[in-house]
Amino acid sequence: MSMITQITMVAVVVAVTCALPGVFLVLRGTTMVSDAITHTVLLGIVLAFFITQDLRSPWLMIGATLVGVGTVWAIEALQQTKLLSNDAAIGIIFPLFFSIAIILITRYAGNVHLDVDAVLMGEVAFAPFRRFVFMGMDLGPRALWTMLVILILNSLFIFLFYKELKLTTFDAAFAAAVGFSPVLVHYGLMTLVSLTAVGAYDSVGSILVVGFMVGPPLAAYLLTDRLYIMIALSIVLAIVNSVVGVQLAFALDTTIAGMIATVTGFTTLLIFVLSPKKGLIKASLNRRRELKKIDRQIKQAQKS
Repeated sequence: MSMITQITMVAVVVAVTCALPGVFLVLRGTTMVSDAITHTVLLGIVLAFFITQDLRSPWLMIGATLVGVGTVWAIEALQQTKLLSNDAAIGIIFPLFFSIAIILITRYAGNVHLDVDAVLMGEVAFAPFRRFVFMGMDLGPRALWTMLVILILNSLFIFLFYKELKLTTFDAAFAAAVGFSPVLVHYGLMTLVSLTAVGAYDSVGSILVVGFMVGPPLAAYLLTDRLYIMIALSIVLAIVNSVVGVQLAFALDTTIAGMIATVTGFTTLLIFVLSPKKGLIKASLNRRRELKKIDRQIKQAQKS
């Protein structure tokens, strides 16, 4: 299997894995929480490393996931005081946790391979060099298998709790009235977001994780009003963005993660402008049509 094929497979699996929970983040209006989580989980990685002294320990993923959930809880706790808005709460917790992680790395882990730049930007080109070897057999990039496991978890969660996710997303009060727990579903979703962010750190970095979680779902939202179609479109767009991004990166000899993020942003903006249902052009035409209608009504009223 060629290097470019392995890189493309890793990028595609990461993109789809991120897009699935991203659909519900977009619908719930909590996309910026994903940005906070993808950065603050670094604190969990650092703290777990101090305990285990092993960068390959599974406790790093567990610790990072717990810190991600703790980030959501801290943001919502501040917001519930009614003294801060949601974005203000994110603006306090996100830099606080991330800065603590940076200080701990520079102060106590300077000689350890915990690279802040790699965490932020990532480099999927290095993924094929970190292999998963089982019983003497080389099964491919370790990042690919890690993200496949997380992809299965995300898919199972959405499949098993599709009705609960749909109800709590569109009408949390009704969901609570019929016996569902919006809080439990919410934190289950945020746990998956945290786990996904941690798993993707090794290959694409936190910035592209946010792009994957927001770009394809947002573009899909602009194209349809049905949830299951939105999920399917998010998967398709995630795959297309990743494949095109990798091909362009190799053709132009530039950063792969950066090119995928650029393609993702470009396709999302293109759909934002051209969407036949909710696009900018469609909205402008509707406004002009309404203004002309109002103008005709005014003229008719003046004649009568």
